[in-house]
Amino acid sequence: MADTRDAIVIGAGIIGASTARELAARGMNVLSIDRLPAASYGSTANSCAIVRPYYSTVHGSAIAYESHFYWSDWENYCGVLDERGMARYHNVGCMIMKTRQNNFLESILKVMDEIGCPYQELTPEEVCQRMPSVSTACFGEPRRTDDPEFGESLGREIVGAAYFPRGGYISDPQLAGHNVQRAAEKFGASFRFNATVAAIRRDNGRVKGVTLDNGEEIDAPVVVNVAGPHSSKVNEMAGLAGTMRITTRALRHEVAHVPAPDDYDSGVSHVFSDSEIGTYCRPETGNHILIGSEDPACDEREWVDPDDYLQEFTGMWTTLVMRQAQRFPGLKIPGSAARGAVDLYDVTEDWGPIYDKSDLGGFYLAIGTSGNQFKNAPIAGEMMATLIAACEDGQDHDVDPVSFHLPHIDRDVDLSFFSRNREINQNSSFSVLG
Repeated sequence: MADTRDAIVIGAGIIGASTARELAARGMNVLSIDRLPAASYGSTANSCAIVRPYYSTVHGSAIAYESHFYWSDWENYCGVLDERGMARYHNVGCMIMKTRQNNFLESILKVMDEIGCPYQELTPEEVCQRMPSVSTACFGEPRRTDDPEFGESLGREIVGAAYFPRGGYISDPQLAGHNVQRAAEKFGASFRFNATVAAIRRDNGRVKGVTLDNGEEIDAPVVVNVAGPHSSKVNEMAGLAGTMRITTRALRHEVAHVPAPDDYDSGVSHVFSDSEIGTYCRPETGNHILIGSEDPACDEREWVDPDDYLQEFTGMWTTLVMRQAQRFPGLKIPGSAARGAVDLYDVTEDWGPIYDKSDLGGFYLAIGTSGNQFKNAPIAGEMMATLIAACEDGQDHDVDPVSFHLPHIDRDVDLSFFSRNREINQNSSFSVLG
């Protein structure tokens, strides 16, 4: 006889664990299944784990701003002390450069005003006062390192920047995921690791359960796809290929860890984003800097099979470091082995997540989240639990969208914004910035 649960969550990254926590908190018997050996062992572990309020849309920014308050009160949110310790939120603030690529932040700052998120506009001189490592030279646009004009200043200064005091980063994203696992277990959720879902079983237009690769069957009237870069493969198993306007693909990315400049204080330096050079960075342990790509148009995107991709560094690592060195001239570029991470994003056409039901009754989606949704994990779990409860109670979310209230900023969010069948958001940055 098959094991029977109220809900199965496929994927135990931080969003999967958060979804399991919220469903269990509503009294459901929840099983979280992951093919890896521990919670948040996959793409979550290699997340840059940045908390920032600025996105290209009001809904996206509102949820991101709300997330700051969850991380600021992390132990109370989890409601349990993890034997491994609790993840730390470094609320060092975020600085984003005003560039032609982001319309000098005109649209973003209007969104910040609408949602009530505080910020300070900075002159070039004030940028240097806050971060002495920064060069205020204007480089025009991101370039490949083989471009003859790479690193050439246009002979003028940047316009300035904006500083957001409510933002920062999580120093150990995998630990944060483990914290949420323990929080979910407190509510009665259970986790199965080293277990691969081989089939999604259906019956009369509804999900019936899953079959593992060892042949074991587990029944549940609710199954949630939170499989990260494998989300499209799980959807195919559920027979949902071709049923959604918005789809997901796995995108390979590299992140560099390099020693910080001598005038860079990793204890107080801000998260830093600069679309003129196509990178973002944040402090990393050991007085290092973590550098990631903002996916500029000059770079080719590498869509891959999540089960078969190159896990070694390439020339992209060097490109990231050299781009950051334009803005941080004192950056220490290692002459030997590259350090950092190679992993995958789960990306939709407009780089926004899908938090939605599906065309298969009882089968739900929290996908397309890799790259910019780590910060939103606790809220994503709450939104998914709210959506699932409403749909299972008979509400047709496609016709009568479910609403979710953000308590800290006192704002309602229409969850159809994250629909699988939405129009592509043309206001998106079409990059990791969302």
